[in-house]
Amino acid sequence: MQISSKNYWDLLPAIAGIFFTLAFSPFNYAYLAPLALGLLFTSWQNVTPKRALLRGYLFGLGSFGLGVSWVYISIHDFGGADSLSAGLLTCLFCSFWALFPALAGYLSVKILPVNKGLVSVIVMPVIWLLVEYLRGCLVLNGFPWLQIAYSQLATPLAGYIPIVGVYGTGFLTALTAAALVAMLQSKKHRLLLTAVLAALWITGSVLQTIKWTDAIGEPIRVSLIQGNITQDKKWRPENKLGTLQYYKTMTEVHWDSDVIVWPETSIPAYLSEVNEWFLLPLSKAARQHHTDLIVSLPAHGDSTAEKYNAVMTLGKETGMYRKKHLLPFGEYLPWQPVSGFILNSLGIKLGNFTPGSIDQPLLKAGGYAFITSICYEDAFGDAGLINLAAAAYLVNVTNDGWFGDSIEPHQHLQIARMRAMETGRFMLRSTNTGVTAIIAPNGKIISQAPVFKEAVLTDWITPMHGMTPYARLGDQPVIIALIILLFCLIVYLRLLSNKPLSTNR
Repeated sequence: MQISSKNYWDLLPAIAGIFFTLAFSPFNYAYLAPLALGLLFTSWQNVTPKRALLRGYLFGLGSFGLGVSWVYISIHDFGGADSLSAGLLTCLFCSFWALFPALAGYLSVKILPVNKGLVSVIVMPVIWLLVEYLRGCLVLNGFPWLQIAYSQLATPLAGYIPIVGVYGTGFLTALTAAALVAMLQSKKHRLLLTAVLAALWITGSVLQTIKWTDAIGEPIRVSLIQGNITQDKKWRPENKLGTLQYYKTMTEVHWDSDVIVWPETSIPAYLSEVNEWFLLPLSKAARQHHTDLIVSLPAHGDSTAEKYNAVMTLGKETGMYRKKHLLPFGEYLPWQPVSGFILNSLGIKLGNFTPGSIDQPLLKAGGYAFITSICYEDAFGDAGLINLAAAAYLVNVTNDGWFGDSIEPHQHLQIARMRAMETGRFMLRSTNTGVTAIIAPNGKIISQAPVFKEAVLTDWITPMHGMTPYARLGDQPVIIALIILLFCLIVYLRLLSNKPLSTNR
């Protein structure tokens, strides 16, 4: 039995999707991202929209099937589902997000039925990034995992991050992929494309030498506590007092630090349960040692039905931040009542939190205001720009213990590095089981704790001020520019030819 060349081309995108994921942490083969995307773009040329949709879907299955398979650990090990149910839900999760590369393929070929030379170099990258934006911000509260720009933090394209952020840098990466394809397929514009790519990447290298923000004070000493309390033990009532005593003891050893940060929900009890006998004495001790504590715990609102995932500051400055961007199916249930019925029938119990208000006052610690994000929130660049001009550094508290010893904590750290680069500020990232790290404004990791170890990470950071171009403008100018560019390309193609074009692959 012979396998047709069409079948080979259908298989290629699935393999390319796997290679695409290898460009991200912890693998970090960054240059595989444009190469894998280039293979996908090649497979979309001169085919029907339905065939491009299939190939995009296979690419998504390869990419998400490897890249977010850690969802199984959360559902099975900590969500309480049996192996079969967890496996089916994981497959459903990956299959859903694979629809977005499929959509990109369908739209690309619908707009551009055949290879149009230089037009092809632009159309596919534009559509790819607009679909990334749709997935990353709009659908199900956004799922920005494996967006192409995150793979480029160590390449020259990283120089563009403080200017155009994750979507602009992603477009330049996808543009690189499309240009490489065009250069290999035809000699007609090879010299021009070579010059454009060379200028693009050399400019990126030069931009990496620019400091967009400046110090506004002396360095401050910070300590980040990594408790390494596994998720299956964290909320057991018999462990609560021991957990609180552990964090208190670790804190008292580091009263010489200006700021001490605990990870997400490090306090396994609601604020009302621990405020009087634990938090108030702890805050008093912090003031006596001229230290500020940043802790995390759940808190009720005006009623017990109103629940927040929160961060509190204790010591000289006290305040509370309530998580704004909730995790779907983890902290709230979309598509009710269907999702609730399915998960309840499988015995999976998840949280039902209330989102905090968008414009909350900044918390202060170490004498400076900072931007707070809780876990998943650091995956959204725009969300951290509100009041950024008044903030001197970033703090992210996370509990990636939900995903065990998988690739997820490393991917999440990569995302956090992007936020530091976009804003030109140090990032303090305190996690329960890893990866706890202090990140410089250029995205470099200053110090990092080993995963799944009890650790306290102590170092110095410098308060920063000033705004990068991205911090001033956010994602919207890039997205609007891409939409306008796509509209112009569609008009141009309609004017160029209205004749139907046959397909041969």
